[in-house]
Amino acid sequence: MAEQVNWQGASGRLYAYWVYPINAAFKDEPGNYIYAKRGSAGTWQAVYVGQTSSLSQRLASHEKEQSAIQYGKATHILAHLSPNPIARMDEEQDLIRRLVPPLNKRI
Repeated sequence: MAEQVNWQGASGRLYAYWVYPINAAFKDEPGNYIYAKRGSAGTWQAVYVGQTSSLSQRLASHEKEQSAIQYGKATHILAHLSPNPIARMDEEQDLIRRLVPPLNKRI
């Protein structure tokens, strides 16, 4: 069974994500995702946070992936399904505000 990680947003809300290898293939389903790496003591560090209407299409050729790997040292993609577009965008912004990933522009 895949590892699950909870990320806390600026609002205090927790979001559950599943851990996948950085080159994982995803189904054509809507969701949120985080390019991340394990920090010291096994904690996760977000490099880039995003949302999409299609995980398979977005992550197959993401323009930030090479930067996430090269500069952010990302080793994994953490993702979960989220069919509601407004909820996806709210979650993305909430996490960016709290985590301040280096490859996201400040909101």
